[in-house]
Amino acid sequence: MLVAYRVPAANSLLAALPRKDRQLLLDRLEPIMLTFGEVLYRPGEPIRHVYFPTDSLVSLLALAEGHQALGVGLVGHEGMLGIPLALGVSVSPVCAMVQGAGMALRMTSAHFNNEFQRNAFLQREVYRYTYELMVQFTQTAACNRFHLVEARLARWLLMTRDRVGSNQFHLTQDLLGNMLGVRRVGVTKAAGDLRLRKLISYNRGEISVLDGGGLEAAACQCYQIIKGMHYVASSVRY
Repeated sequence: MLVAYRVPAANSLLAALPRKDRQLLLDRLEPIMLTFGEVLYRPGEPIRHVYFPTDSLVSLLALAEGHQALGVGLVGHEGMLGIPLALGVSVSPVCAMVQGAGMALRMTSAHFNNEFQRNAFLQREVYRYTYELMVQFTQTAACNRFHLVEARLARWLLMTRDRVGSNQFHLTQDLLGNMLGVRRVGVTKAAGDLRLRKLISYNRGEISVLDGGGLEAAACQCYQIIKGMHYVASSVRY
């Protein structure tokens, strides 16, 4: 049975700011529609805008030899794109590609730098989220090295579900292959196994999570580590 799974269409990082500080940021932000497959950042290129996804989802990809890609992270309504700016770096180390179409709030890098320098609350939330991303990156690296493709696919589907706030989303085999660092045949086999166990339905890139509990059981422990660290970091307030 397919159970509804929804979260409010808002950005959690912005929502954690005091109302006055949040409103000052919102005055500088513009809503923008992100389309599937759109590339927001490329490695080594200047970061011109900062994005706060609301109901969109962006994959962070490490590129090797200019064309081979490996997924190292996901950014959804819980965070932001443009973290290097907070660390004094103006270029992106990764490719940021839209995995789930939807809305985001955008501001120029110059405006973000100005707000970040003067707003201690924004600094706190950005640094907290930076730590979350560090955990996600390191755990994903270990997962890609040691765990089976089926368990890694289950983890990635659950992370996608959590960030888009829905049991239904679109993921192509090519994108999943990049996320997992495997060939299409590996994605096909792993997805087929999950489908046979009635954990998901999968047809022409349209995925539905049919049994969230079963999919969590099929995933490696990395999913719970990443998810748990989000709640630990979110509970810390200064």
